[in-house]
Amino acid sequence: MSQGRTDKELEGVNHLGSAGTKYSQDYAPEVLEKFKNKNPGKDQWVSFVCTEFTSLCPLTGQPDFAKIFINYIPDVDMVESKALKLYLFSFRNHGDFHEDCIQKICNDLQELMKPKYLEVIGEFTPRGGIAIFPFSSTHNGEEKFQRIYESRLANYKPGAYSCDLSKVY
Repeated sequence: MSQGRTDKELEGVNHLGSAGTKYSQDYAPEVLEKFKNKNPGKDQWVSFVCTEFTSLCPLTGQPDFAKIFINYIPDVDMVESKALKLYLFSFRNHGDFHEDCIQKICNDLQELMKPKYLEVIGEFTPRGGIAIFPFSSTHNGEEKFQRIYESRLANYKPGAYSCDLSKVY
């Protein structure tokens, strides 16, 4: 029978299970937490779907709404989901362009986990008649993951690496 996580393996995971969750009112990459991948020698996809992402237009301060899709192949570390939720929430009062928010998320997750491959997709609700779907990705430099990076970048189009939300709800 498989063993669960030990207290030592859970060191550094502080948001999960804590009472009185605090939501940052400002962009807060410091809330991100990671834990060790028990299977770093096995390649696996991990996907997160955030259906309620908000940020602010940097000029007008009007809210922007999006679905964020994060797909990655972990290496040694993985992102803890409650901390990821708190991190994404921290964009609520952050004034930046859609493309910059997606790149910032990709950069922060890359710095935190150093995954084998990572991509972040934003599907922003149209405002002024224009929908924006930014895509950012990165890889660890290994040839196998560089090929994934090049292929997915070359074949990207809106909806290519996201999902029908009926699969979420």
